Amino acid sequence: MKSKYILPLLLLLQIIFLKILRFFPEFTERFYSNGLYLKISHFSRIVLGKIPFSIGDCIYSVLILLLIRSIWKTRKSWKLQWKDNLLRALSYLSVFYFFFHLLWAFNYYREPLFEKMKIEKEYSDAELLIFTKKLIIKTNEIQFEITKKDSSKIVFPYSQKQAFLMNLSGYENLAKEYPYFKYEFLSVKKSLFSLPLTYMGFGGYLNPFTNEAQVNELLPMYNFPVTTCHEMAHQMGYASESECNFIGVLASVKNKNLYYQYSGYSFILRYCLGIWKAKDEKIFQQLKNSVHVGILKNYQESQDFWKQYETPIETGFEIFYDNFLKTNNQKDGMEGYSKFVDLMVNYYKTRPL
Repeated sequence: MKSKYILPLLLLLQIIFLKILRFFPEFTERFYSNGLYLKISHFSRIVLGKIPFSIGDCIYSVLILLLIRSIWKTRKSWKLQWKDNLLRALSYLSVFYFFFHLLWAFNYYREPLFEKMKIEKEYSDAELLIFTKKLIIKTNEIQFEITKKDSSKIVFPYSQKQAFLMNLSGYENLAKEYPYFKYEFLSVKKSLFSLPLTYMGFGGYLNPFTNEAQVNELLPMYNFPVTTCHEMAHQMGYASESECNFIGVLASVKNKNLYYQYSGYSFILRYCLGIWKAKDEKIFQQLKNSVHVGILKNYQESQDFWKQYETPIETGFEIFYDNFLKTNNQKDGMEGYSKFVDLMVNYYKTRPL
């Protein structure tokens, strides 16, 4: 067999392997997510965590430039040498695909968190209503305790650098109850691509090759803690967006700092109110009227922030990312971000807020 066919063939074998792997989540959980991946991720974070800027973003920048250069150089040869160029492109994709999964993405095929934590996924409207009302009371209490006025929005008093370090406290408290949420070796950084990320509609992402958690530095700061905790959950090997939202909220509300608790509770409350707005406008208005004006001002702050960056680019990227998630064993796609409400409602059935 000619060598130019080897890597494209390996790409096909990788795809077949992943189709089979989805039927063996226990295997992935034991040998990869709680085995090989822990060693890989810890090594990456120890080596790169102390570097103040994102190495992953620098690598992406170089790769993008090389890709543009390659496309430009081969632009005239595609018609005559399309087969060789296609094989070369598939070879590069095969190598990328291999390291993407080896270094992080096999976590898409691990056991679901609701099974691991023995949490139900279904809930009734009555249970959601009870939970939402409890959330409103709790979030109102924290907002008032911080501002002393129910009409004042929360202004986050810490720098982003301070916030990254403060995240560890919440994870330490969470790990006391669930040891598998233990977070080690901080490697969280402001993304060099914060502006493009904003136009794409994202608050952050994990670089799967360097295991650096990238956070959009332009975000409204009251929402910064829970967003950072979400990306740290990805670092620990949780690939599902709904699971990382769930873990991120828990790591925020378990933090003794009131601003962190507010970030977590206000985040989940906003999702619950959104569900009620879609379900029953009358109940939504009743619930909204009981939320402190200061909290609603923070929500408006966030809404105004994202609105100024709305373009067709965001819609296009959301469609792309939705299909990307579904291809990688996440059947809910972008809807998975809101599915964490299922976990939250059932988690707090037997626990106080």
